Amino acid sequence: MKKLVIFDLDGTLLNTIADLAAATNQALQYYGYPTHEMEAYRFFVGNGINKLFERALPEGERTEENVLKIRSQFIPYYDEHNADLSRPYPGISELLKTLQQQGIMIGVASNKYQATRKLIAHYFPEINFVEVLGQREGIPAKPDPSIINEIMTKAGVKQEDILYVGDSNVDMQTAHHAGVTAIGVAWGFRPRTELEALHPAHIIEKAEELLPLLLS
Repeated sequence: MKKLVIFDLDGTLLNTIADLAAATNQALQYYGYPTHEMEAYRFFVGNGINKLFERALPEGERTEENVLKIRSQFIPYYDEHNADLSRPYPGISELLKTLQQQGIMIGVASNKYQATRKLIAHYFPEINFVEVLGQREGIPAKPDPSIINEIMTKAGVKQEDILYVGDSNVDMQTAHHAGVTAIGVAWGFRPRTELEALHPAHIIEKAEELLPLLLS
């Protein structure tokens, strides 16, 4: 029986793409840059917000200065609007409650910035998480395993006791680098083929399909 399940946030627990797209488009428009359709953002996210802005900017404008300009406009807007359209994926709330009832520890490891904890508290107030970590200054972003190792240490469990669940190649790489079992979810932002290329232990189509994997 696994003792700890660590989840990615965007594209795994929550469908946040509409709010991320709206906030980024607002910042781009503010500075006179072209905006993007929501679907394009599925391939912009996953490596932290600075990389999101870099990908959203026109090719000739992807300087550090411009990324920071977009960031300065994005953050206050997103902090106000990050729950306008975002919602848990089907079955996620029930899955988290079941894990908690079974005594399985739950963590979140995201490349999102400090909004990670705010969103988790908003959407899952009844769940006790062993740790919820987003991207922080001085800590490498996923696929570096530092964030997984930090949660693992706090939980006091070994690598073989952990499932890491995510929707992207970054998540699968993170699990492999950390030496924990990788579980891909097919309902997220990226296509199933991206997950398959990284050879996770399993790819699931519905949230409840995770439960039997706790025994593996």
